[in-house]
Amino acid sequence: MRIPLVLSIFLVVLYTNAQEKKLEFYQTDWGRQTSWDAFCEKTKAAGYDGIEVWYPTELQSKLDLKRALDQYSLKVIFLAGTNKSLPFEEALIRYTENLMRLVEFNPAAINCHTGNDFYTFEQNKAFIDAANKLAKEHDIPIYHETHRGRFSYNLPDTKKHLDAIPDLKLTLDISHWMVVHESLLENQDVLLEEVLNRTHHIHARVGHAEGPQVNDPEAPEWKKAVDRHLDIWEKVIRDKWKTQDVFTITTEFGPANYMPTLPYTRVPVADQWKANVYMMTKLKERMK
Repeated sequence: MRIPLVLSIFLVVLYTNAQEKKLEFYQTDWGRQTSWDAFCEKTKAAGYDGIEVWYPTELQSKLDLKRALDQYSLKVIFLAGTNKSLPFEEALIRYTENLMRLVEFNPAAINCHTGNDFYTFEQNKAFIDAANKLAKEHDIPIYHETHRGRFSYNLPDTKKHLDAIPDLKLTLDISHWMVVHESLLENQDVLLEEVLNRTHHIHARVGHAEGPQVNDPEAPEWKKAVDRHLDIWEKVIRDKWKTQDVFTITTEFGPANYMPTLPYTRVPVADQWKANVYMMTKLKERMK
């Protein structure tokens, strides 16, 4: 049976649009104990598009990082943060100066641990405003992570900042909120809606009511928590795919002691690298 020309064109366009949608995966270097070259080689071989890291402080490490990124054709997202040990005014200056150094490297994006849960609303807003100003000036995305200890340590307070700051863009690490609110937030979908709308990057770690990281996302006892996170992440991604072709995700299961350990020996109960690659695989399967 011959397919009408108009329908054929429609199917080609539909197929092409579907093919254009992509997930771009970044691997965390949290707990890295190898050289930049070895880490980037392993990351590339595992199927990642880039890495998410704190910018090195030592010159040689900076040079080694850049060389490894170039050699293995990996992108980079830099982490930045507010130094909570400093007085507010000094912390704001240091935060801004650090962001200015990072934008010169021209990363794919910058992800910030912004502010302090003990700062006032206006003090936290000052950090967000400084970052957003630099993002516009340099045309580099700067996102603010939902994170314990920061302005975004819980859902209601984050919502207040979103309402007051129209250009506030989030990195969603919802694992933090699972433990802060001691639930999988099943009954908070209405309050979550604006958070998900303003999410531009995801940290794919699975939390639960008693902690920010399940010990092994493949273990059957954590299926409910894993599925809840996947449901939330899928909603964000599919919404963003309506207006953009690429969405970025960092797999961010952490090492010991974020990864639970056995007593006395401090041996991790699961493999951090394996957990992160598993989350990448699950998301790729989910979003086909």
